[in-house]
Amino acid sequence: MKFLEAKKVLAELKEGVTLRFLLAMSGTPDQLELYLRAHAAQAGLVAVIEVLPFGTLGQHLRTPVPDAAAEVFLLLPWDLAPECDWRSGIAAELADVDAIVARAQHVAALLTKRPRARIAYLPAPIPPVCGAQADNQRLAAELLTLATRLGAELIASETFAMAPYLANGCPIGGTSLSKVAEALIGLLMARPPGALKVLVTDADNTLWAGIVGEDGMDAVTADPHGRAFRHFIYQGFLKRLKATGVLLAVVSRNDLDMVRAPLTSGRMPLAIDDFVAISADYGLKSDHVLGLAKSLNLGLDSIVFVDDNPIELAEVAATLPRVTCLEFPVIDDELPDFLGRLAELFDRPKLTAEDVSRTEMYQRRLASLPPQEAAGLSDFLAGLSMVLVPHEWCGGDWSRAHQLINKTNQFNLNGERLSAVEVTALLESGGRLFTATLGDRVGSHGEILACLIDASGRVRAFVLSCRVFQRRVEYAFLVWLIDRLN
Repeated sequence: MKFLEAKKVLAELKEGVTLRFLLAMSGTPDQLELYLRAHAAQAGLVAVIEVLPFGTLGQHLRTPVPDAAAEVFLLLPWDLAPECDWRSGIAAELADVDAIVARAQHVAALLTKRPRARIAYLPAPIPPVCGAQADNQRLAAELLTLATRLGAELIASETFAMAPYLANGCPIGGTSLSKVAEALIGLLMARPPGALKVLVTDADNTLWAGIVGEDGMDAVTADPHGRAFRHFIYQGFLKRLKATGVLLAVVSRNDLDMVRAPLTSGRMPLAIDDFVAISADYGLKSDHVLGLAKSLNLGLDSIVFVDDNPIELAEVAATLPRVTCLEFPVIDDELPDFLGRLAELFDRPKLTAEDVSRTEMYQRRLASLPPQEAAGLSDFLAGLSMVLVPHEWCGGDWSRAHQLINKTNQFNLNGERLSAVEVTALLESGGRLFTATLGDRVGSHGEILACLIDASGRVRAFVLSCRVFQRRVEYAFLVWLIDRLN
């Protein structure tokens, strides 16, 4: 995006959702702010940006975490190691790499205490502060490793420009401002870990090698050799995704019995019980994906659709633009990038017991859905023999409750996200956390509800898992809660 294009984009944006954030960087932003607002405007967002004064980033890291606004850190090597700042000159004393890295680790530790921070790292060249060039190279590598461990988005090193940095403190070259701004806005708009919940995959030449309707059930394979090797690896990866709580489903242009047969044969890494749903007929795949989203009670933006056919992908993408569509690789050399993209989309930094058993829970949900000909929802619910077990947290693990608060969108009192640090502070200051589990004649649905109340009696969070919508459990829970609080 050129300068005049950025101005035009901003002029054309009449209204939009506010995107408020703090930009923390060690240099002056100059025209970066303009491009940040322009790239936000392209997404229909009005960016409201607060910028740290030049040279105060280190001081800012030692201040309390702000309550509302997100923070975007654009880090350079000297933000972790001040000795590496070109504008400070090169000291006469030779630097000690281990000492510098130890101090950099302390800065990194401060960053980890800011859970809402979005971090980007620009690995600009550093001055030769050490006597041995090998030590200078090691220092640069150590700083890059620290940034990577922080989960930083890496900005291309060539976006750094020495001339403007020395002249006015702006570390980014004029031709790179738009590129860097686009990356930072992308960081702010990125889905949080766990936001994507479902992988819907095609069957023929995707889940397995071959076309089951033409080649026959015995001819389609996902074995670790020949043309089927990448399908073998793909199925193994899907099985690992399932173990982290990702729901798997199949949508195929086939007869249903033909699709089910290879998955019940015992010849493949995946079996039919690994999937929450298998849909197959000769209609539009977008209809099946939409129907699956409705039956699981999940948003379309929580779904990734994989197919080897570009036409099928285009149909789903055009009809359901909120679904993330990926093309299955047609050659083996494309497999690493494809699986890397899936791993990025389904990032799971921490697992709960509910994550591990999520497939079984959703299978129970689908089995518990009322049939179309049911006489009434009340009669159907009464026949489920539901048992709601509410309880108050009195110590122990509350990670599932925290996960519900930060991942639940549809039944969410206020949409507020709370970090683990914030939840801990609320509980330690006299707050109370209530949760509930639900079981029925089909089985257990696990912990499905969380309610966090601060010391003043204000409800800070009240969320309900989409797995149990229409069960009316929120009413029963509130009756119990009122009695508990009185």
